[in-house]
Amino acid sequence: MLKSILLVLVGGAFGAVAREFMMLRVPNPADQFPLDILVANLIASLLLGLITGLYQRKAVSEGVSLLIGTGLTGGLSTFSSFAYGTVVLMLASLRSAVVASVYVISSLALGYLAIVVGLKLAGARAAEPSQPSNAVEARINPP
Repeated sequence: MLKSILLVLVGGAFGAVAREFMMLRVPNPADQFPLDILVANLIASLLLGLITGLYQRKAVSEGVSLLIGTGLTGGLSTFSSFAYGTVVLMLASLRSAVVASVYVISSLALGYLAIVVGLKLAGARAAEPSQPSNAVEARINPP
């Protein structure tokens, strides 16, 4: 158990640093569309789909799944920033509310697509709802 926690901790630290780097390097458009957050979340989604697919095929170990699938992608993605950015845009103006709506829809649609692409790149398919798709989910929801 300690090994699993350490793997998630190390992966999360690297993911958080990678996210901060992206936030500093990805420009935000003039309409205040939070492109930096969208890019971080989409990269995390693609990586999660890829590592989950590889784990399903037993091409990577549980440790790699925890390090990358739980730790790195968890640290890289940022739901709280997604939610906060949406609220700030929604409350700013009618035009900003439209931008917020586009942001929410594009985040969900492109995030879904990124997971699917990651799974396909790994040569896997989405798990059935009753089957755990990764090591963490297997511990949370045992079959």
